Amino acid sequence: MQSSDGLIPRYSELVYNGFWFSPEREALQALITETQRDVTGVVRLKLYKGNIIVAGRKSPNSLYDPKIATMESEASAYDQTDATGFIRLNALRLKLRAASKDRRD
Repeated sequence: MQSSDGLIPRYSELVYNGFWFSPEREALQALITETQRDVTGVVRLKLYKGNIIVAGRKSPNSLYDPKIATMESEASAYDQTDATGFIRLNALRLKLRAASKDRRD
């Protein structure tokens, strides 16, 4: 599934082109509404010389858990060695691309 970041340009395009009442816009709206159902909270912003900076955020439904986000304690849910497999998997497509390019050259 695409993230909402990928859907917003399509949604904006539909609205900009006058397709507010189109089934496509309504379907995207339903998806966005459903995925944002539990999004609630407060965001503090700093406005300075035309910039907007997020200064803090707080939500009763936050998924952030400092016990999981830390690598400092032994009770942490995350182990630094977990990153090894993730990095290898992400790098695989780049290695294959480089090998393919070498074969063509």
